[in-house]
Amino acid sequence: MNAAGGVLAPVQALPATADTAVRVLLRGDDEPPVTLPRDPAREAARRELSKHMYHENDPSWFQRALDTFWEWVGELFETASTATPGGTLGLIVVIVAVVAVLGALWWRLGTPRRQPVSAPALFDDRPRSAAEHRAAAEAHAAQGHWNQAVQERMRAIVRSLEERALLDVRPGRTADEAAAEAGRALPAHTGPLHAAARSFDDVTYGGRAVTEQSYRDIAGLDRDLERARPQLASSSATQHADHNTRRGAAG
Repeated sequence: MNAAGGVLAPVQALPATADTAVRVLLRGDDEPPVTLPRDPAREAARRELSKHMYHENDPSWFQRALDTFWEWVGELFETASTATPGGTLGLIVVIVAVVAVLGALWWRLGTPRRQPVSAPALFDDRPRSAAEHRAAAEAHAAQGHWNQAVQERMRAIVRSLEERALLDVRPGRTADEAAAEAGRALPAHTGPLHAAARSFDDVTYGGRAVTEQSYRDIAGLDRDLERARPQLASSSATQHADHNTRRGAAG
C-alpha cells in the first residue's frame, strides 16, 4: 500500500522475470565476473571461425580469382575513362578507332605467312661411311623403326655415291639435290632416286610415318645402285657425236 494524498493505493507487483533480474542485480555476490585475456580470446575466436561449418557457402578459389580479375578490369577501365577526354564515351571511341585501324592493316597486309623452311640436310656433323649408315639402317629395321631405317638407308646411298666419286662431297646437300645429281650419272635410276628422296623428306621434314615396304624399296635401290655403271658425260657426248656423224654420212 502507498499513501498518496492521504489515500492508500495498492502497489502493483513486478513481473516475475523483472523481479528476478532486480534481485540478481541487488545481490551482493562476492565472486568476481568471469574474464578472459585478450590473446587467448582472439585465438579461441580464430579456432571457432576456422571450422568448416562457417565456410560451407564460401566462393571457390576460381570464383575468387575471377572476381579479383573483374575488379581489376573495372578499375582499369575506370582509370582509363578518367584519363580519356570525354570519360567513358571517349574511351569507347578510342577503342573502336584502334580496332578499325587494326582491321584495316589486316585487310591491307593480309594474313601473316610463315617463312618457308629449307629442306633438311642429309648428314649431321659427324661423317660416317656408307657401310656404317647401312649397319645403322639394318639395326633400326630389325627393331621396326622404319622412319629411322629409311633415313639411314638414304644416307648410305648418297655416301656410297660420294665414295664412288659419282657425287661431290658437299656438306649441307639435301635429299632432292642428291637425287637430281645422281640421276644425271645414273639416268636409269632417276625415278627411284627421287622416290627415295621424297620418303626421306616425308620422314625428316614432314613428320610422316613410313612403312616397311618403303624401307625395302630404298634398300633394293641401294643394292641396285651398287651394281649400276655410271653414264659419264664424256661417253654420252661421244655417243651423241658419233650419232650425228652417222646421220651426216647417210645424208
